[in-house]
Amino acid sequence: MKSELFAQDNLEVAHQQRFALQNPQMLRVALGDDVLAVKGAMVAYQGQVGFHHEKAGGMGKLLKKVLTSEDMPLMRVSGHGEVFFANDAGYVYLLELGGHGISVNGRNLLAFDAALTWDINRVRGAGVMAGGLFNTTVSGHGTVALCTVGQPVVLDCAAQPTYVDVHAAVAWSANLVPQVVSSMNLRSMLRGGSGEALQYAFHGPGFVVVQPHEWVAPVQQAAPGGGMGNLFGG
Repeated sequence: MKSELFAQDNLEVAHQQRFALQNPQMLRVALGDDVLAVKGAMVAYQGQVGFHHEKAGGMGKLLKKVLTSEDMPLMRVSGHGEVFFANDAGYVYLLELGGHGISVNGRNLLAFDAALTWDINRVRGAGVMAGGLFNTTVSGHGTVALCTVGQPVVLDCAAQPTYVDVHAAVAWSANLVPQVVSSMNLRSMLRGGSGEALQYAFHGPGFVVVQPHEWVAPVQQAAPGGGMGNLFGG
């Protein structure tokens, strides 16, 4: 049988690394140690693999998941073989944390080493006006896979203040503590606003990742529903 479908770029890629990109929009993980992944992200697997609901890991974390919009339904993937993950054909980027931490929008999280520590944290200053803004913090030694809508930009926040739309922010250095600021004033509100009401304000040593897409806030939806890897071109 002959077809362009069988071109080398479409064939399974063998990697020595545990986490690797099958292609820019698909993650391949070689199992041994367990992996935590967002439910529904598995698109294929080979070998003897099991998928199990991952509990919150404590009453405090469970309450955060229940009370916040950062409800990140995780599954534990274990066994022997290879598992392929993807999310709506988004672009996948790997980050080797090397003991550092990263704060991630739950919608952009794809999978990570189960040995990493994770928790749900409220963004400082994100009160009632912001509808409550929460991110998932992942830290320790291991790999995190992010998935962005479109090709992102990584902004250095050390040189000058950096402002990012709260619905376009993918992730940022865990040591950064963003504030939520509003560009709205009374005159702008009376004229219907600019559509850019809330931003994260960052300033300090670290980075923020921004995607060319703004997530729709859950309250607006019609129905309920060491090195940093290849994200930096390394």
